Amino acid sequence: MSKEYGYVRVSSVDQNERRQIDSMRMVGVGDGNIFIDKQSGCNFDRPNYKKMVRKLKRSDVLYVLSIDRLGRNYEEIQEQWRFLTKDKGVDIVVIDMPLLDTRRGKDLLGTFIADIVLQILSFVAQSEREHIRERQRQGIDAAKARGVRFGRPEKSLPECFPKIVQQWENDQISLPELLSKCNISESTFYRRLRRIRASEK
Repeated sequence: MSKEYGYVRVSSVDQNERRQIDSMRMVGVGDGNIFIDKQSGCNFDRPNYKKMVRKLKRSDVLYVLSIDRLGRNYEEIQEQWRFLTKDKGVDIVVIDMPLLDTRRGKDLLGTFIADIVLQILSFVAQSEREHIRERQRQGIDAAKARGVRFGRPEKSLPECFPKIVQQWENDQISLPELLSKCNISESTFYRRLRRIRASEK
């Protein structure tokens, strides 16, 4: 007897997968057969996706809300689609795109139309991913140009840092004592010291 499964993917842990889960329930997929990954769609190396694929048997039905939830890499989407439908004999239903329902139109024309639609949508999915990355890069470049700093804020040095450095240079205190007094690592100390020396020149 065939079973129905649903695959849900969001790109990060702070994104909401509720709409996708609700769509799975509406088509009759039980909660125990819904597999969720919270990571990028750039490849198919996802733990719950792989777990689901191991469960899939011939004549089972796999639901995804849209093709970009399956993935965002053009070639890998095509490869996975062929693997699931041809090698494993699974039917795939893309809820937002009724033409991509392998239960229907299994004749030559139906397969031809589905293949064309799949190629177009997987191309769009990858293009959108590349556009997102480009917009992110442009946003980061623009922010850097405005002086925005990324990463953890730099540790502040004590006001007496120059005096502590002088004590260290005069062998009055050891390097470990200096680091303890300033509450910084050795690499941070040397980096900040080089910066200060450069600014004094």
